[in-house]
Amino acid sequence: MSSPKTRTSWVCLASLRSRVRLPRTRDGQRRAVQVVMAVCVLALLPATWMFVATSDRLRDVSDAPRTDVAVVFGAGLWSGEPSPYLAHRLDAAAKLYRAGRVKVVLVTGDNSREDYDEPDAMRAYLTRHGVPDRRIVSDYAGFDTWDSCVRAKKIFGVDRAVLISQGFHIRRAVALCEAAGVESWGVGVEAKHDVTWYYGGVREIFAAGKAALDAVFTPDPRFLGPVEVGVGRALRG
Repeated sequence: MSSPKTRTSWVCLASLRSRVRLPRTRDGQRRAVQVVMAVCVLALLPATWMFVATSDRLRDVSDAPRTDVAVVFGAGLWSGEPSPYLAHRLDAAAKLYRAGRVKVVLVTGDNSREDYDEPDAMRAYLTRHGVPDRRIVSDYAGFDTWDSCVRAKKIFGVDRAVLISQGFHIRRAVALCEAAGVESWGVGVEAKHDVTWYYGGVREIFAAGKAALDAVFTPDPRFLGPVEVGVGRALRG
């Protein structure tokens, strides 16, 4: 016997089918197909823009350009420690620093509540992996990629940087930081193709639309705040 939840789902599906009427004429069906195709094309335009805009901007750890700053984007914490995805990003940043390709690492993430502090967890991880504390700068209001890029430019004075993230996210990061005025190269960190990876890839298709709007309208981040001298001080330190 089916559960109430299952019966409700079938009732909803039947109701939806009763409301959606396909055109009966050939011309009507042709127009419906054309509308669907147009919607698909429009939906894919932002993703296409990201690929075109970043086609010559992707590198790996071994051939990343020498820049003063590397930017690492937050990717979640597990019990107060960087998630595996975030740890991989931080490992790449530590390698770039030890290889002398970057001088300062800007860690940008979410610290919107007391019990969740991505930047400090990222800083602690980097210091355990050979990056001196004085060479790490924390952005506590990197609530999304656009916010992180705008704050890197306007608050921390970053004009040129290597960005570090997973492959499914790095193109969006580069495109948005370029739109925010930061000359950027992306290092896409390899990741196991697990459920999180596939979710991230699908999410990027939808996130591309917001990214395109951010690049066109350049809104202020959720929190801008005063200019900070952390990056300049770290470069002199």
